[in-house]
Amino acid sequence: MINYGFQKKLKLDFDSALEAVAEKLKLEGFGILTEIDVSQTLKKKLDVEFPRYKILGACNPPFAFKALQAETAIGLLMPCNAIVYEKDGDTYFAMVKPSVTMRAVGNPALEPLAAEIEKKIERVFESLE
Repeated sequence: MINYGFQKKLKLDFDSALEAVAEKLKLEGFGILTEIDVSQTLKKKLDVEFPRYKILGACNPPFAFKALQAETAIGLLMPCNAIVYEKDGDTYFAMVKPSVTMRAVGNPALEPLAAEIEKKIERVFESLE
């Protein structure tokens, strides 16, 4: 685990991991709004090779709405970022901890919301192998 997020090595290949992550997030009410292929972007922009790495912008609309009601500028920290990447032949999944990002805002109304979202993210991690 990293201090600002959850991280897990998966027993899946990269493509299977992307599918499994999207499916498990969906079960917790999250959709993938954006997908950034970092490897492809680095190749195109810098002509460098980089292991497979995708950033997924995950959103749970009811929670996003509640967060926006509590803090209009919270959109700067949305959606919840997740990554799937390869390193040394293994596939990893990581996702930001809402409690860490929301704490930076300094709005106590966001704390219970962050805790609820974090429980959902923890269930996603527990369900993946």
